[in-house]
Amino acid sequence: MRSIARRSRNCAGHHCIPAHWSNPAMYDARMEHRSEVKRQPLGHSKQADFVRMMEQKAENMVAQGSGGGRGSGFTKDKTLSSILNIDMVKHKTAEEITEIWKQYFSMKDTVFAVIPGEAFALMWERAKACPSFLYALPRREGYEFFVGQWSGLELHFTSLINIQTACDAAPSQLVLYHYRELQEEKGIALMTAEMDSRFLNVLEAQCLANQVQLFYATYRPETYKLVETFNHRPDEFKHMTIISELEQSGLGKELILRHGNTQDQK
Repeated sequence: MRSIARRSRNCAGHHCIPAHWSNPAMYDARMEHRSEVKRQPLGHSKQADFVRMMEQKAENMVAQGSGGGRGSGFTKDKTLSSILNIDMVKHKTAEEITEIWKQYFSMKDTVFAVIPGEAFALMWERAKACPSFLYALPRREGYEFFVGQWSGLELHFTSLINIQTACDAAPSQLVLYHYRELQEEKGIALMTAEMDSRFLNVLEAQCLANQVQLFYATYRPETYKLVETFNHRPDEFKHMTIISELEQSGLGKELILRHGNTQDQK
C-alpha cells in the first residue's frame, strides 16, 4: 500500500528516531502516563453509551448532508471535479495521475494519498460495517484520543474531549475526502483532507490518516478485530489496545521525536 503523503518542512531526507530511544527519562515518563491512562474510565463501563452517542452523531450528519458538526472552514460536498479535471486524465495511466495528484498538493499544507483500488475496496466495505473508531494521537504528555466517523466517503475526526462535552454538536477538526471515480478503470482511489489548524497541524493529521489504513486496510485479523469490537462489542473494547497497536506500527514515531526535541529545548 502506498503511504499517506504530506508536504513536510522537517525530517527531509532523514530517518526520524523515536524520542525514547535517546531519552530514557522521557520513555519512563510516557510509560508512567500509560499506567495513568489505564485507570481512566473510557475502557469498559461507559463504552456502549459512547458508541450509541456516535451512532446518533452519524445519523445527524447524514440527515444534514454530511454537514452536521462540520467545523468552520470545511468544504461541504467537496467533489473530485473541483480539484481535478477528470476528462483530462481519462487517457492517462494510474502512475501519471498519481504524479499529477502529488504535484497539485506538493505546495499545499495538507494530507493527501493515492490508495490502490483493492486496498480502498477493503477499507470501504469495512467502513460501511464499522463506521466509527477511536484513534490515538501522540502528544507531549501522552496521547489524545480522536474519534473517526465515516459519513459516506468522508471521514470526520473529532477529539474525544470535544465529543464528551458537546456530544453530537462537536465540530469536525479533520475531514478526509475519498474519491472512487477512478477506482474501477485506473485501479486507484484518491484522498485529500481539510483540517482545523487551530487544533491539528499537518504532521498530526497525517498520523491520524495513516492510522485509518492501519486499522481498516490491514490483513492482520487481530488488528481489524479492534475496529469490530469497538463497533459491535463495545463493552469488550479496551482503549489501551489502540496505543499498543500504534506503538507497534511505529506510525507515531516522528511526532514522539518532535515532542521530545521540543521538551529538550526548554
